[in-house]
Amino acid sequence: MKARRAGRAALLGLAGLAVAGIAAFLVGPPLGLFSGSRPAVTGFSNGRFADGDSRPNWVSSTAPRSDALHHIEPIAFKGDPGRAWVALEAAIAATPRATIVERAPGYLRAEFASKTLGFIDDAEFALDAASRVIHAKSAARLGIRDFAVNRRRVEAFRAALEPQRD
Repeated sequence: MKARRAGRAALLGLAGLAVAGIAAFLVGPPLGLFSGSRPAVTGFSNGRFADGDSRPNWVSSTAPRSDALHHIEPIAFKGDPGRAWVALEAAIAATPRATIVERAPGYLRAEFASKTLGFIDDAEFALDAASRVIHAKSAARLGIRDFAVNRRRVEAFRAALEPQRD
């Protein structure tokens, strides 16, 4: 009898977890439950973005090259820096669920929401016209792993600016 009760209690517990999971999946994104908080420190200063933490869910072109997990090459371009910057802004604007939240001369910050659960990633871009590169940082707000989403995002923008490299 005790074993039967314990089995029933376990089954009810699993059912409760399933219902809670489904409710979170359906209600969470509209309520912003998975959006996290905007980073406290943003911007580009002294040729660098703010350092990230030890989690593997971000990349930055200003992270040390020795940090293979987080370092990504800046986006190189040839020709007019203004044209490259406009091309980057157009590529961001064409990205589904992207919102540019801050614009300043040579600096741009955007947020990217995931399709299903509404997780938010933050990305920053800084134009270094003299070096003919655009520095990039892209980071997940929540969780530990991002399954290389942020690295692929920067690489997609690099590919979008490919015509600027000729």
